[in-house]
Amino acid sequence: MSSPATSNGREVFELLRDELAAIEREFGRDTVSGVRAITDIGEHLRAGGGKRIRPALLLLSAKLFPHDERSAVRLGAVVEIIHTATLVHDDIIDEAKTRRGRPAANTQWGNSKCVLAGDWLYMQAFKIAVQERNFRVLDLLIDLTQKMVEGELLQMEKLGKCIPLEEHLDLIFRKTACLFSASMRLGAVLGKATEEQESLIGDYGRHLGLAFQIVDDALDLTASEEVLGKPVASDLREGKVTMAVIHALGRCTPAERKLVEAVLEERALVSVQHGEILNLLSRYGSIQYAYDEAARHAETARKAICSFPDSEIKRCLLGIPEFVIARNS
Repeated sequence: MSSPATSNGREVFELLRDELAAIEREFGRDTVSGVRAITDIGEHLRAGGGKRIRPALLLLSAKLFPHDERSAVRLGAVVEIIHTATLVHDDIIDEAKTRRGRPAANTQWGNSKCVLAGDWLYMQAFKIAVQERNFRVLDLLIDLTQKMVEGELLQMEKLGKCIPLEEHLDLIFRKTACLFSASMRLGAVLGKATEEQESLIGDYGRHLGLAFQIVDDALDLTASEEVLGKPVASDLREGKVTMAVIHALGRCTPAERKLVEAVLEERALVSVQHGEILNLLSRYGSIQYAYDEAARHAETARKAICSFPDSEIKRCLLGIPEFVIARNS
């Protein structure tokens, strides 16, 4: 039986079905190049699916105001292309073997081709966005891209280190939440929102994105490989500490800390088993702490848009945070 949160998520995507289908078609057209490798890599990534939550947020944000539907579809494709480009580069940096249960693009086409394909996707996204002839749109996309690149570089510097919670939150903002926020802001720009309205909508996206990533990181530790579509505890294997691990490290004994440090050093679950890490996190209530923090950000997201007039779209936006928190994949 579906939970209320799951039902709400389905209702949102049903409401946006036609526009999301139009974005999917646009995505397919926009990732075709005269160079076969780029087209093949783009199609491989598009066919891998995904939640399409970022373009959905852009559409919902735009629907709070009168707007040009064609522009919303165009920019919905732009944010999904940018998201796809980040996945290509992330998989290369992380030396990932799988993505959403399928071989990662870099395992089939190699790192060199995938780096260039990712670059091409970024430039294609900007080429499409320029058609809006709107400097605010370009300002948002430039700021977004810079933040995401900075986030990736900062994460590389922190690999294998037990960073404080503040640094972790900054990283997940740059790597995930800033794209949620920018998607919402782009929709508001299309609707000619006031500066205050755009700011509130951006705050909604920021906190929703933080909640989304915190849950994603918790699932990485607790879900099965079949559900994740990648090996369990991939973050720890890659040298990344996430919120639940940071929480436990602030409370555990020196001997327990060495268990985490061993995984970070080995970049594998060899001398320490996954079950030992889960037991450590359970002992200090660290997974629950992460979910509580995600719920707090979800509630902050809802509060950000409480001043907007009541409408079906606002009700959808108020329900999405619960869907993000309750998901299991």
